[in-house]
Amino acid sequence: MNAAVPGPEHRAADTPLQVHYMGRRPYAPVWHAMQDFTDARRPDTPDEFWMLEHPPVFTLGQAGRSEHLLAPGDIPVVHIDRGGQVTYHGPGQLVVYTLLDLRRRRLGVRALVEALEQGIIGMLADYGVAAQSRRDAPGVYVDGRKIAALGLRVRRGCSYHGLALNVDMDLEPFQRINPCGYSGMEVTQLADFGIRLSWQEAAQALAGKLAGVLGYPPPSHCDNGIEQ
Repeated sequence: MNAAVPGPEHRAADTPLQVHYMGRRPYAPVWHAMQDFTDARRPDTPDEFWMLEHPPVFTLGQAGRSEHLLAPGDIPVVHIDRGGQVTYHGPGQLVVYTLLDLRRRRLGVRALVEALEQGIIGMLADYGVAAQSRRDAPGVYVDGRKIAALGLRVRRGCSYHGLALNVDMDLEPFQRINPCGYSGMEVTQLADFGIRLSWQEAAQALAGKLAGVLGYPPPSHCDNGIEQ
């Protein structure tokens, strides 16, 4: 999908991208920190990727329907302000929150979604996995099984929330929901294809791919992030 790749007018070489590797963080404080970051942005605020994983949690988007929560059991459910239905986050999944000034980059929401999908597809291709996107269901799929989910919110012309890539995790909780609102949708992960990456390795590989597709200069990597 060449339309997803930002053209020269989107490539603001003087706009830095900072990447924060945050490790495992509880969901709600990170969500509220994304909102605070977005509300406090100034025109010169650098764009950021927050790379992390969460303890087990189901998140239900702002238009999400409770019937897609089949049997959450002891896993908490958090109602949040992104688009989309329900998904699961847990250890072994790489979550990337994309805190970007879309107006500054003259980038539309659909183009951002397609760019994020392309970045994931490109990373998977580097490991010999052929993946695809679907126009009717945002995300990335391998042989019809979902390996990455997307969900965004745009406020004041800036995006937050982002994507989740299944790396090496317990997939059982996905059976307790209709993933992204689709009954019977199967999910998969990198480990199912014999790709054994550490969380840090997956995070660094994907950060580079996403930055390149979105037209940023090589990102500066920061080990610190939001306060716990």
